[in-house]
Amino acid sequence: MQIFGVDIGGSGIKGAPVDLDRGDLADERFKVLTPHPATPDSVADGVKEVVDHFGWTGPVGVTFPGVVTGGATIRTAANVAKSWIDTDARALLGDRLGGAPVTVVNDADAAGIAEMSFGAGRDRRGTVILLTFGTGIGSALFIDGALVPNTELGHLELHGHDAEKRASSKVKEDHDLSWERWADRVQSYLAHVEMLFSPELFIIGGGVSRKADKFLRYIDGIKAEIVPAQLQNNAGIVGAAMRAAKEG
Repeated sequence: MQIFGVDIGGSGIKGAPVDLDRGDLADERFKVLTPHPATPDSVADGVKEVVDHFGWTGPVGVTFPGVVTGGATIRTAANVAKSWIDTDARALLGDRLGGAPVTVVNDADAAGIAEMSFGAGRDRRGTVILLTFGTGIGSALFIDGALVPNTELGHLELHGHDAEKRASSKVKEDHDLSWERWADRVQSYLAHVEMLFSPELFIIGGGVSRKADKFLRYIDGIKAEIVPAQLQNNAGIVGAAMRAAKEG
C-alpha cells in the first residue's frame, strides 16, 4: 500500500510516495525550497508542486513545523509566517490539491511515528523522545509507544533563550560552530530535557542525523541511551503518510 507524504520544513518542502509495508520511500523524494516569506498560500503552492511532480491523485499526509490541533488547525508557527496561526491547513491544502484527502500532523510527531514503527524506536517501551535538529528543534514524546502530541520541547528555555536558538543545526551553521562546540550545546539541552522527563532513549533526527558520528562522541553525562534516527531525514515523509493512512 502506498500513500503520499510531504514534509514542510523551514528550508525545504520534500515529498514522495511511501511504501507503508516497508516504512520507506517508494520513489526518490522531490524537494523544493520553502518560500520566504513562508505564507500559507506560498507554502501550499510548494506542496502542490511536490505532489504534482509525481502525478499523485490520492490521499496525502503533510507535516507542519508547529502545533497542529484537531488534525487541521495551526496553533504555532515559529519558523514560518505567523499568518499560519489559526489556519485550517487541512482545508487549505486539500483545496490546493484539487480536493484530495489531506492529513496534517506536527513534523517531529510524524518523524517519531515513523521511527517508533520502523526505526530506532521500534519495540522500545518506557519513555522515548525523538528530537529533530534542523531550522529549529522539534520533539516527539512517546510513553510505551503512545504519542503525546505537540510537545514542542525546542522552545524550552535554555540559558535565557529558546533552546532551538542555541542548539539547532541552523545555529551551528549560522555561527560556524565546530562539531565539538555544537555538541556541547546539544549536551546542555539534552541534560535539561532529561531532568524534566527521564527518558530511556533519545533519538536524534533531522538532517544532522546523517552525520551523527561527527558529534555524538562528544556528548557525555546523559543517562539515557542516545542513538541517531534510522530513517534519517525521510522520517517525516514516512510518518506523514502513516498518519494519513490511519486517519483515512
